[in-house]
Amino acid sequence: MARLLAPESFILKLFTMIRFHRQFDPHPVKLLIFDLDGTLIDSRLDLVHSVNAMLRHFKRAELPEEVVASYVGDGAPMLVRRALGDPSDESLLKEALEYFLAYYREHKLDHTLPYEGVKEMLAGIRNWNGTRRPMAVLSNKPVHPSRAIVEALGLAEFFLQVYGGNSFATKKPDPEGAQNVLREAHALPEETLMIGDSAIDVLTGRNAGLWTCGVTYGFDPLSLSLAPPDVTVDSPQELAQLLS
Repeated sequence: MARLLAPESFILKLFTMIRFHRQFDPHPVKLLIFDLDGTLIDSRLDLVHSVNAMLRHFKRAELPEEVVASYVGDGAPMLVRRALGDPSDESLLKEALEYFLAYYREHKLDHTLPYEGVKEMLAGIRNWNGTRRPMAVLSNKPVHPSRAIVEALGLAEFFLQVYGGNSFATKKPDPEGAQNVLREAHALPEETLMIGDSAIDVLTGRNAGLWTCGVTYGFDPLSLSLAPPDVTVDSPQELAQLLS
């Protein structure tokens, strides 16, 4: 018969799955900035279906789910451009983007859900040193669908702000959005952790002087090897362990 692990041993075993690439103490971290797609929510199917609806509309071949997912992260205009094969026809790109956004607006919640354990994780880490911990969402998805999804999925209560790719003059990995969140939360860079599933999020954190955490369960975990975060977790539960 297999020997059962004692509770302490089991917790230690789970914790060792959290991988530090640059050692830091997570306990003084006050502000958390989350990516949205691939980090808090699994929106893969709705994005794939919306991209392929756009491609069908323009008489283009549909793309496999894995390919579309690999195009996500730099905002809707870049997603559409990549799906169309980077055409030089700007009028086509404009029309295709409008079609994609209109379709996605109607279908953004067909299949999208928080990843398992995300709500529990957010509830478990929102208290910090006896006060409410400021948390925000910084996505490259347009702001209106970002906020609508966060609200519809019951996540809005956790965040002081939800920003999208058109909330500022620049998108991630430019640090403008993250720096704005720091000002609103009255937090210092060294008190802040950027959390996301791709190299874009890691580079955003680096550019703003923040600590960075990569989640491997999202859309683009392979890109984390190109820009290693300070710490990597494999689940929302591990993120809660890191920040508890």
